[in-house]
Amino acid sequence: MAKLLPARNERRRSPSRLIEVDAWLDSTLWRAVHAFSGLWESITIFSRRFRVRGFNRAVVELSCEALTLGLVGLFVLAALAQPAMRFTAGGLPEQTDYSVTFLDRHGNEIGRRGVLRSDAVPIDELPDQFVKAVLATEDRRFFEHWGIDFIGLGRALSQNARAGGVVQGGSTLTQQLAKNLYLTNERSLDRKINEAFISLWLESNLTKRQILGMYLDRAYMGGGTFGAAAASEFYFGKNIREVTLAESAMLAGLFKAPANYAPHINLPAARARANVVLNAMVDSGFMTEGQVVAARRNPATAVDRTGIVSPDYFLDFAFEEVQRVTAAMHRRNFIAQTTIDMGLQRLADESIDYHLRQFGRTYDVEESAMVVLDDDGGVRALVGGRDYGLSQFNRATRALRQPGSSFKPFIYAAYMEEGHEPNEVVVDGPVSVAGWSPQNYGRSFAGRVTLADALARSINTIPVKLSQAIGMGKVVELAKAMGVETPLRGDKTMALGTGEVTVLDQATGYAVFPAGGMESNRHSILTLQDTAGDIIWTSARDMPARKRVLTQEAADAMNQMLVRIPEVGTARRAALSMTRAAGKTGTTQSYRDAWFVGYTGNFTAAVWYGNDSYRPTNNLTGGSLPAMTWQRFMEAAHQGIELRPIPGIENPLPEPGSVPVAAADGEDAPRITRPLIVNADTQRVLSGISDLMSGALAAEPEEFAAARVPGAERAAAR
Repeated sequence: MAKLLPARNERRRSPSRLIEVDAWLDSTLWRAVHAFSGLWESITIFSRRFRVRGFNRAVVELSCEALTLGLVGLFVLAALAQPAMRFTAGGLPEQTDYSVTFLDRHGNEIGRRGVLRSDAVPIDELPDQFVKAVLATEDRRFFEHWGIDFIGLGRALSQNARAGGVVQGGSTLTQQLAKNLYLTNERSLDRKINEAFISLWLESNLTKRQILGMYLDRAYMGGGTFGAAAASEFYFGKNIREVTLAESAMLAGLFKAPANYAPHINLPAARARANVVLNAMVDSGFMTEGQVVAARRNPATAVDRTGIVSPDYFLDFAFEEVQRVTAAMHRRNFIAQTTIDMGLQRLADESIDYHLRQFGRTYDVEESAMVVLDDDGGVRALVGGRDYGLSQFNRATRALRQPGSSFKPFIYAAYMEEGHEPNEVVVDGPVSVAGWSPQNYGRSFAGRVTLADALARSINTIPVKLSQAIGMGKVVELAKAMGVETPLRGDKTMALGTGEVTVLDQATGYAVFPAGGMESNRHSILTLQDTAGDIIWTSARDMPARKRVLTQEAADAMNQMLVRIPEVGTARRAALSMTRAAGKTGTTQSYRDAWFVGYTGNFTAAVWYGNDSYRPTNNLTGGSLPAMTWQRFMEAAHQGIELRPIPGIENPLPEPGSVPVAAADGEDAPRITRPLIVNADTQRVLSGISDLMSGALAAEPEEFAAARVPGAERAAAR
């Protein structure tokens, strides 16, 4: 047995390595915790030296909170700055090197666009009194702030609070330049935020003198002029380097509101504004009262411009077309004969101005736009807003607004393309598409109706059913082919016009109907000449041939349906006395937009009313002001011209006694007539005849002169 014990001990297993690992971990963790505890105690003891109490603690806490809020604000500012960063990603917008003289369709000059860079006057060459007048009026602390003047903003808020209204603006000159370069005149919080960030970007990338020079060279100053140099030539007929103190004050006063203070329109207001500028120069310390007293006593007088009317919204649109047409050409100086008829342009301006003055407050509407096309697709008139001097934003070509029911003809046209007829009977009843259940205006249903009656009564359920039957994709494709350039969503609600289009889009699309289904081929330029007088482009030769976008049968069917709307439908105020008209009204949700788009055999016109801020109007519908404006314009536009019938309409004349169905402007409203416009050559011939006749009358024999003397004077002569 004794010999066996050692053998059994030898068979025992040796201790496991896991025990050693476990022991190492335990000891390591203990040492780490012990070391950390010692370190933390050391840190705590050290930190006690910085412990603050009482007032110092409040300061520290507030500082920490400010730091936290500052970091949060920094992230918010970075997010808000993203649009401004996109605007400025390409740097400064290049000033165009185009120089275009525009003529109307009769050959009369109507304005110019484009300024050669060599024509810009350097800031060092501008008169000192003019620069001081601008700074005293627009931004006295221009050389002291960094794009945003918080002191000036506070002063403006204080002045406005005391006056109970807006009497002084808080925008710096840099902010105004940012708006002119990148933004519009839209009054919104987004625009002000972008304006502030772009101002900081300008201050960081340009010197103060460069910013001031750009502002004076690009600001709109009324009369279709941009920049101080052009304004000096237009108003005073002299180079900007030669203007007097009185003229400098009058020019500086234009920056605030060129439409209100343009001396060729309202000289007393311009002089009063110039006196305000002189006061500002004295108050700011730029000049003394003794230095400005002569300018007060001898105010500036502008060159007579009463006979000049510049269609500025149209010129902006035509200038873009010139740039597009000549993009591949090396030449940049042109004479462009346009499609505009200044007689029709004045009619359109007058019709919109009249209705806004008469009914703007009643309907709580501030803006309107209008586009008129002839049967060849030429833009005969274009109104982009109420006043170009107040806002150069072209609402006719750039504003995207919901068309409402005025979009329905595109749906009906697509349905007619499938071979359907206006007399086809459909059911007006409840309809639901993926949970969307549109209602009619009166919250009721008409039951069985024809397609013609459904369109005339602007029933909502029918176009929804039609669009579902043919597919909204076909409607969008057809609208694009008819001339709607704005991208359309093509969802189910588009059947009721919830997308966005421009006034120009609507006029272009509707012009297909009186063209018998051919595309309208919209254009604003007839010919382009270079400075040598050589014709380098013509619309007749260089524009693509018109294509058919609607079958003749579909176009005739649409004309037969749309011609009933001014007679028995929602646009009775658009009926004409001399010829039958066709068209469609449109009213959007909350009465934000009101439309009438209509046509005769001669012209197609689209009219829109609304507010830039998208504020709802006071129950304004397409059958009221838009139809009234359209009717007033068309009544005068068709005077003295050959009346063309609408294709597919058997009787082109209104039925006796059917019009005027309603006095659009009231029984006592003044009527307008179409102005007579002659071309430049005819004007020269008539002027020559007038001179000859004047000479003949001056050489009149005495016996003939005596025969025309009144009786009392004749007796005295004897």
